[in-house]
Amino acid sequence: MSLDRDEYGNYVDTGHQGPGPRLMGADTLIGDHVHNLTNEHLGTIKEIMLDMQTGHIAYVVMASGGVLGIGEKLFAVPFEALSLDTVNHRMTLNIDKERIEQAPGFDKSHWPDMANQDWAAELHSFYGTSGTTSGLSHLDQSSR
Repeated sequence: MSLDRDEYGNYVDTGHQGPGPRLMGADTLIGDHVHNLTNEHLGTIKEIMLDMQTGHIAYVVMASGGVLGIGEKLFAVPFEALSLDTVNHRMTLNIDKERIEQAPGFDKSHWPDMANQDWAAELHSFYGTSGTTSGLSHLDQSSR
């Protein structure tokens, strides 16, 4: 059985017999732009972080700023903070551009310990998300 994709890489709905608009290959999100509700460009999705115990997407890593990858800052954004804009083929994040510049970020050579509960709590607090759907709510205190 062959699964067809549209021009954006989304699986074509074949009469509800397989992947459709609610199910996408993770690689279709890499490179997608992230905009806010006022249509300001916030960044580009560079990576998708999966929680291997739950199978849920915990975070997307968004790159912002810089030129040709030089000087860009990376941000882990809880997946639950994003929504898919199927019309414009991008993700939407309900945050002001000035606020995202204050978000906890990192550079490509110094990634945070994304399994650390304190780090996750700070991140979810910043974005106003619960963290329960990120897959990291099950971590015990030993990861601190």
